[in-house]
Amino acid sequence: MKPEVLVMAASPSASVMAQLEQHFQCHHLWQQPLEQQAAWLQGVAGGVRAVLTTGAIGINAALLAQLPKVEIVAVNGIGTDAVDLAATRSRGIFVTNTPGVLTDDVADLALTLLLSAARRLPALDFYVRTGAWEAGRPLAPSRALRGKVCGVYGFGRIGQAIALRAQAFGMEVRYFQPRAIGGVTVPRADSLLALAEASDYLVVAAPGSAATRHTVNAEVLAALGPQGTLVNIARGSLVDEEALIAALRDRTLGMAALDVFADEPRVPAALRELENVVLTPHVGSLTVETRHAMGQLVVDNLLAHFAGQALLTPVA
Repeated sequence: MKPEVLVMAASPSASVMAQLEQHFQCHHLWQQPLEQQAAWLQGVAGGVRAVLTTGAIGINAALLAQLPKVEIVAVNGIGTDAVDLAATRSRGIFVTNTPGVLTDDVADLALTLLLSAARRLPALDFYVRTGAWEAGRPLAPSRALRGKVCGVYGFGRIGQAIALRAQAFGMEVRYFQPRAIGGVTVPRADSLLALAEASDYLVVAAPGSAATRHTVNAEVLAALGPQGTLVNIARGSLVDEEALIAALRDRTLGMAALDVFADEPRVPAALRELENVVLTPHVGSLTVETRHAMGQLVVDNLLAHFAGQALLTPVA
């Protein structure tokens, strides 16, 4: 018999979905109306041996407790902060994610957001669309990137890819994370606060966890300053959202460009109403090529597990 898999969310790749159906007996929770999911789950939970989820959805201890036979949780994404790792460890449940394959696209979006904020692209688009250009209304110049400092908070694969792109635009790059990275030429700041003080642009690329929650706080935002810009493509939990809103509203922070938020997809109205922020709906990895590669890695990890082979990308 095919192993039974609880699928929490669909992949946009038709090939990935076809492979899941070919190799596994899939129970698609995402297809069930919200009000019927609990009852539906009771009917299938007893046979589920694997869970396919996303970094945003994750899986909590309460749901795991309903799945007595689960052996592996395959996360379609990098982040595992929404997965109750204590619960999986206590039961010996394997966890995998999809690192590496989304690095370039996420780094590309980070620079896209940085450029959009620096050159005020949303405001310029609005300026043309509303006829302000034709009417001859004054337009303030933006600032060049060359020679500016791009601070990168979190210097793993994605952070280093962001650094390469920023350097290509003539920016100076510095980074901070608690553990220094060997073999890199980019200088490391002594602290996140010191990085913010030295940066014109602060790009958040660190993992979301209890240890990093609200590390980008009011003090860090004040250090970045009224000419500074915050870019976040990591997790909304790293930024104190209330402090960010206050800093943007009071202009003690110049700009922000955000792909992630504290309570997605609910973005505070106070943030949406501000003119000095660029907002995108958590789409760092949303390209056809990368979403297929992520889904394929999920399938390959599941196939390896049920074949008794080593997992390709296990989470420690």
